[in-house]
Amino acid sequence: MSAPAGIAGAYARARAEIDAAHAADPSRTADGRAAELVYSECMEAWVARLVPDAGELLRLAARCQHLERWTSPRASYPEGKVAYLTWRRALYVQQAERARGILIAAGVAEAEAAEVATWVSKTGLKSNAGTQALEDAACLVFLENEIAGFAATHAHYTEEKFVDILRKTWRKMSAGAQAEALRLELPPAIAALVGTALGG
Repeated sequence: MSAPAGIAGAYARARAEIDAAHAADPSRTADGRAAELVYSECMEAWVARLVPDAGELLRLAARCQHLERWTSPRASYPEGKVAYLTWRRALYVQQAERARGILIAAGVAEAEAAEVATWVSKTGLKSNAGTQALEDAACLVFLENEIAGFAATHAHYTEEKFVDILRKTWRKMSAGAQAEALRLELPPAIAALVGTALGG
């Protein structure tokens, strides 16, 4: 069932503002598009695949996964695991609040905007269906589109560290997302690491 005209208009305005924010990302893909805009499209596509009846609100949340992430680069925090986790948590909060603000300004109900903020902030992972859908999509985008580049830029990592990263990624996914991950055509070296991470 489609949303009433007024609500649909608010969703459309929110989508346009989210995409405009992504378009300001200085990082570009090979074809010259804003990297975070491309990422948001991949996120939404995976959410739609994982949740066939996903409503516009969940789709909008998917597009907010990395909302203006480029404004707070990892390098702005010190090295080390504690600093990394602090940076990541701060990003979740920043992105969630930015998403909530955009949706409210576009005319989306405050309760719905708050729900999107909950999903984007990764609150209730494993227990909140919307949060889990976004996490599943993020993990699948990483495996499908980013892991080869990640491996290339972290060539100094040991095989054990890569396997640990893959195991942690796997544990965050739902059974449905794990099944989708097993269908991905990964580079042979990456597929071998995934096999090791999953116990062969």
